[in-house]
Amino acid sequence: MFTLIKLKIQNFGQFLSNMIMPNISIFITWGIMTALFIPLGWQPNKILEQLISPVIFYLLPILIGYTGGRLISGDRGGLVGSITTIGVITSTNIPMLLGAMISGPLGGWIIKYFDKKIENKVKNGFEMLVNNFSIAIFGILLAIISFFTIGPFIEWISHVLESLIKVIVSQNLLPFISIVIEPAKIFFLNNAINHGIFSPLGIQDASDNHRSIFFLIESNPGPGLGVLIAWFFFGKGELRKSSGGAAIIEFLGGVHEIYFPYVLMKPKLIIALILGGMTGIFMLVVLDGGVISAVSPGSILSILTMTPKGLYFSNMIAIFSSFIISFISASLLLKFNFYIASKNNQKIVKKNKNFLNSETLKNDYHDVTSTFFKNIKTIIVACDAGMGSSAMGASILRKKIKNANLTNISVLNMAINLLPKNADLIITHQNLTHRAKKYAPHAHHISLKNFLNNSFYDNLIKKLRENIVLLDNHVTTSLNINHKNIKNNLFQLTEKNILLNQYATNKEEAINIVGKHLVKQGYVKFDYINSMIEREKIASTWLGESIALPHGTIEGKNSVLKTGIIFCQFPKGVHFGEELDDIAYLVIGIAAKNNEHIMVVSNITNALDDKDTIRRLSQTTDIKEVLSLLNIEKK
Repeated sequence: MFTLIKLKIQNFGQFLSNMIMPNISIFITWGIMTALFIPLGWQPNKILEQLISPVIFYLLPILIGYTGGRLISGDRGGLVGSITTIGVITSTNIPMLLGAMISGPLGGWIIKYFDKKIENKVKNGFEMLVNNFSIAIFGILLAIISFFTIGPFIEWISHVLESLIKVIVSQNLLPFISIVIEPAKIFFLNNAINHGIFSPLGIQDASDNHRSIFFLIESNPGPGLGVLIAWFFFGKGELRKSSGGAAIIEFLGGVHEIYFPYVLMKPKLIIALILGGMTGIFMLVVLDGGVISAVSPGSILSILTMTPKGLYFSNMIAIFSSFIISFISASLLLKFNFYIASKNNQKIVKKNKNFLNSETLKNDYHDVTSTFFKNIKTIIVACDAGMGSSAMGASILRKKIKNANLTNISVLNMAINLLPKNADLIITHQNLTHRAKKYAPHAHHISLKNFLNNSFYDNLIKKLRENIVLLDNHVTTSLNINHKNIKNNLFQLTEKNILLNQYATNKEEAINIVGKHLVKQGYVKFDYINSMIEREKIASTWLGESIALPHGTIEGKNSVLKTGIIFCQFPKGVHFGEELDDIAYLVIGIAAKNNEHIMVVSNITNALDDKDTIRRLSQTTDIKEVLSLLNIEKK
């Protein structure tokens, strides 16, 4: 249960991050303009200063709303999400970035639901009319609804935060205010907090003391800088590559929003921000620090400008201390996370290895050594739809069984809901084993996390060889007939099925790219793309070894017109798995009616035995080289 909750939180954080990351350059644009043109900027300009507000109040929320809707339902979802966001923007006088993160996906979900309901029900010639008017009608309705609900709700949250902060201040517990402030900042309430709460408190305090701590509570760049530097040294994937530049922009430009996606991707980093923030405030209280006016943007340069004579040491120590504590905390959290992920992977491998080698371990009511691997005639590798990861795993195992000369054992792959009740041995992903046991309760079940785990298959082969039981000629003959039937109707991978040098910011985008090409080449109907995304929510199609194999659900097979495969290369990688370093450089979309794709999957599996081949496949710019590496002749 804890693992499931943790996964849900990670997925939610990743979804929020996916709304922000494609628009990060706009945040940078806004930060640079702010640093330059505001009255305290490097090049103050009252005319050009007018460019700043529309970006944070209109452009960014609309883009975030569009991105959120697009993640749910493609371009149509993005358009409805944008219109819905207009209602949120106009309902209040504070930046509605958080409101956009709610209204955008809401618009996408509504239009997705509508499209599903009218599928195949619109008469020929009316498709464009229905498509355009549905966007307009739902957009207007949702904009009105969001105007009266989402906007006021966000404003209410701001008032609640203001009340909490005033209580904390009145109780002289100022450092603990970070427990409220830092999580609120991550959801883009930083401007509301800074200008709506701390600026009034700071102005009142500064009028009496000629400086105020309140101006530095939200605008301190130290905690965010600590998280970004920790990502730079200990993070993984694409975010690590961009964290160095983000740190410079955050610290010098004062664009705190730039580190929010890094925390949303790993929510536990909020702890580092809180600890860093508490440290900074504590040092300001102890050293009697503060600035003379509101700091905007929250950059080190603005802080130095607003620091009164004699307080430079106090303020710099506070910022530096908050940075150090945040950096150490974030580093430990990131290192601990990757350590736990590594240990979990080792535990799974060790568990399976022990499971295959132990002489005393029990599984259900069967002694592993004496009965578990005896009389195994059929091994089934199963997944949700029986066409992607299970096909890859079955291909690897089938090859190893052939090399071991275990001709009496057949290896099949199939969908979980098609599992026969009399199956001998069933191999599934650890997230799907409980479902497999419902369909085949009397079979032996083994779980794995990575279908490309060669050591697992090697140990399985070793145990099978120790418990060989010969089959009769009838079974062997029937298996040969099945393989002949498969070979008579094979899908062939050609140049049109290879896509090189693609780019996606997240796996949903990658799946959409692959899915649209499956549609374009006539393999599937358009709704198969939604089926692929739904399948990804059940369990990740990340296989390991830089490979992902997205495909539809079992219900999605109804949308398959003919068997097809799209081999898609993403040189910069796409985060696909449950762990941060589960980056796919090769995304292979599959749509299969029967077993016509098995030979191509087998060829791909053979290529994966060589890591140099995987590297070349991930970097090549030559389609012919891809076909050559996969041992497929050009058609």
